[in-house]
Amino acid sequence: MTALVLAVIAGAVVGLALGALGGGGSVLAVPALIYLLGLTPAAATSAALIIVTATSATALYAHTREGNVAWKTGALFAAAGIAPAFLAGAVAGRLSAAVLTAAFAAVAALAAVRMLRPSASEPPGRVRPGKAAGAGAGLGAVTGFLGVGGGFLAVPALVSVLGLRMRQAVGTSLLVITVNSLAALTARTGAGGGLPWEIIGPFTGAAILGAWDGKRLAAKISGTTLQKAFAGVLLAVATFMLVDVVV
Repeated sequence: MTALVLAVIAGAVVGLALGALGGGGSVLAVPALIYLLGLTPAAATSAALIIVTATSATALYAHTREGNVAWKTGALFAAAGIAPAFLAGAVAGRLSAAVLTAAFAAVAALAAVRMLRPSASEPPGRVRPGKAAGAGAGLGAVTGFLGVGGGFLAVPALVSVLGLRMRQAVGTSLLVITVNSLAALTARTGAGGGLPWEIIGPFTGAAILGAWDGKRLAAKISGTTLQKAFAGVLLAVATFMLVDVVV
């Protein structure tokens, strides 16, 4: 199977998950770029940021049309993550492949566990500024460091910390992901000269189309079912990556 075909298939899966769950799909982008398409961990995280930024912005537009984005809340949450995303993005390129892979495997496992746990929402209006700022900063750091959008962390944080309803949290998380990804990409400007754009382009295009389909899929299948299925895939990916580092 050619690299182009693999890029299109992987991109479609990433977009499908991102559109359906409001996050989590980007966690698959890095392992796909490394193990299916042969990129180094450093190049894969940079490429994933490009893919995540474009796909999240597209999905954000779709959710905006339906009024599912809390712009003021999302902007404040995202603002807390801009500096950490920028700094983490600058540091990531200097770390060894083994460290990046192990860190990514740990985050993928965390994403899977988080998806299997139900989120308890607080009553709307009980916003804790300090906790919200801390969650936003942590999300920004994860985005910049590992090239993932962090929606699997953003959605539960927006529900439990800021009291948003689930549908609104999904839409708002896409705003946060887009802003953080752009900040991380800015930190890596100049490091993209060697990126394989012949792979990134088709991957991104397929992910964008997949995000639209994912949004429609979410309306037909329960969120709980989707999350459990995706969590199983993430656990398998995390285990494979950890074994790869150790062996």
